[in-house]
Amino acid sequence: MPAAREALLDAAYTALARRPWSAVRMVDVAAAAGVSRQTLYNEFGSKDGLARALVRREADGFLAGVDRALTGPSDPRDRLTATAEWTASAARENLLVRAMLTGCWSERLPAPALTAVPSTSAVPAQRRADGPLPSPGDFVALVRDRALGLLAGPGIATSDSADLARSCELAVRLALSCVAAPPAEGGVADLVRSALHRRTG
Repeated sequence: MPAAREALLDAAYTALARRPWSAVRMVDVAAAAGVSRQTLYNEFGSKDGLARALVRREADGFLAGVDRALTGPSDPRDRLTATAEWTASAARENLLVRAMLTGCWSERLPAPALTAVPSTSAVPAQRRADGPLPSPGDFVALVRDRALGLLAGPGIATSDSADLARSCELAVRLALSCVAAPPAEGGVADLVRSALHRRTG
């Protein structure tokens, strides 16, 4: 029932944009998605299960955007700059992404435990959502490792690989600092390009 699941997650996200998570009612989410409340419970099990699934979906969407940024321009520095710009943009536009990247969960957001929870769900997507959710440190490692995997060519020397890994992590950490303290327009790209230029000459 992937279409119903996505409709329910969309409805939950829309409800969250209008009111705090504590005021989001399952019956309203189901009605907005055009499905029964039983369908919602069959998919997610509980409101906490819905919250975990919503956070998982937004995390996956953020990482898909990272992958798109990393497969763009041919110059590795431009790819890392695009990744940093995507990170800052995604956090600016999506409160859940911002909370996941910074670890700062406001009272209006769901704040599911990052550790795995026992899952009895028959729905594979929910069993995945009930698994561990990424912490801010996990995101740094995930983005760094994805960047390194896409930018490191075959036969790259160990020293070059280590230097590239440091550049990838630098770009990610600079992007996260821009999430916490946004620079002026265009500042993310300028900051990352300048830092990478100093590292690579």
